[in-house]
Amino acid sequence: MTTDRARRQHLGHVVFIAAAAAVGGFLFGYDSAVVNGAVVGIQKHFRVGPVETGVVVAIALLGSAAGAWAGGRLADRLGRTRSMQVSALVFTISSIGQMLPFTVWDLGFWRVLAGFAIGMASVLAPAYIAEVAPPAYRGRLGSFQQLAIVLGIAVSQLVNYVIASIAGGNVNNHLGPLQVWQWMLGACAIPALLYLLLALRLPESPRYLIMAGRTRQARAVLAEIEGEDADFDKRIEEIQRVVRTERVPGLKDLRGPALGLLPIVWIGIILSAFQQFVGINVIFYYSSVLWQSVGINQSDSLLISFSTSIINIIGTLMAMALVDKIGRRPLLLIGSAGMTIALATTAWAFSASRVTGGRVTLPDPQGPIALIAANVFVLFFALSWGVVVWVLLGEIFPNRIRAAALGIAATAQWLSNWLISVSFPALAAWNLPLTYAGYAVMALLSFVFVARWVRETKGRKLEEMG
Repeated sequence: MTTDRARRQHLGHVVFIAAAAAVGGFLFGYDSAVVNGAVVGIQKHFRVGPVETGVVVAIALLGSAAGAWAGGRLADRLGRTRSMQVSALVFTISSIGQMLPFTVWDLGFWRVLAGFAIGMASVLAPAYIAEVAPPAYRGRLGSFQQLAIVLGIAVSQLVNYVIASIAGGNVNNHLGPLQVWQWMLGACAIPALLYLLLALRLPESPRYLIMAGRTRQARAVLAEIEGEDADFDKRIEEIQRVVRTERVPGLKDLRGPALGLLPIVWIGIILSAFQQFVGINVIFYYSSVLWQSVGINQSDSLLISFSTSIINIIGTLMAMALVDKIGRRPLLLIGSAGMTIALATTAWAFSASRVTGGRVTLPDPQGPIALIAANVFVLFFALSWGVVVWVLLGEIFPNRIRAAALGIAATAQWLSNWLISVSFPALAAWNLPLTYAGYAVMALLSFVFVARWVRETKGRKLEEMG
């Protein structure tokens, strides 16, 4: 009984550590989606069109790509937890800057800075969680990253709705000295400060400590996360055997015969790209504008966006329950199939849109079908690609290149996210049904890719990856 109680306590401690690290994912989701409610306010306040709006919304993703690139390298030089602290500080500063912009272009600068911090967090959290989690629980603990992301999305939508409601439902109304959309963006500083406080309390990754030659500290951390009855000598020797001849990895360590990179690195890059090319973040960045464009008022569109976020959370919880039971590959395949059908249905529904009295509307039954299909798409994404890609990126790479390779894959993810986000306003204005049909094709191709090239990692130790 005592041993079982001790194991539960240590598992609870590891759960806390993983959840604290995943607050970086919460910031990722919060900042990514908070702009959804602010888009109309930014457009009206600065009097900009869809092109400038698309740039301001998506430019943060270029910062995220740079942050992901830098995050992997900083993690190998400064350590995982110190890098998290840097990320939290940068994000706090950028949130205040986004709240108080003078022009649309300095707003863009602050969003780039926020993106840089989030890009760092997107690399650091999955790498850190994978390195502290026991193999039997690594899938579920790795899922904390995506759970935190979807919680961040949901909370941002709820905060947006509450702030807008207090100010009369219009995001350009004043609430004190600032407009509503400014308060929406400035509220990001609160979770950023929480992330900083938690990062100051996290133990360093034992694998990083061993790489840095700090074996005594690594032993103490292993005792903290695995319990006093673990065979520390065996665990340390196992990790040392993998890292003994290693140094901080760089780009040259990722080189291989497949178009200049190792095949496993390409798998990580393509997984990351497909996660974005299905168009998931169109829902979270532009859904408010999208639903308004088909006749739903501003306040109700924010409420629909929040409801979609709740569905996202439900799907993520389903994935967390299944990822260590049925495995990574089956979930990806199920998700790809479901997304393909849902996106194709959405494309069909939007093909019936028509302009009446200067307003775009969807007739019955296409209107309700479009809303249901969009939410079904979010559900299938959340229970599969939303969670599993982050789990796999923390698992599939050999230990010697994990942080660097994860940085490359996350950079590809942010660049793909940027490409989809910056192109959507113009594509939607050109042909919305065809745009969604394109996302459906990407979902279908993702099924083929997983079936052909992605292998299962469930239950394998990180030191076995090669």
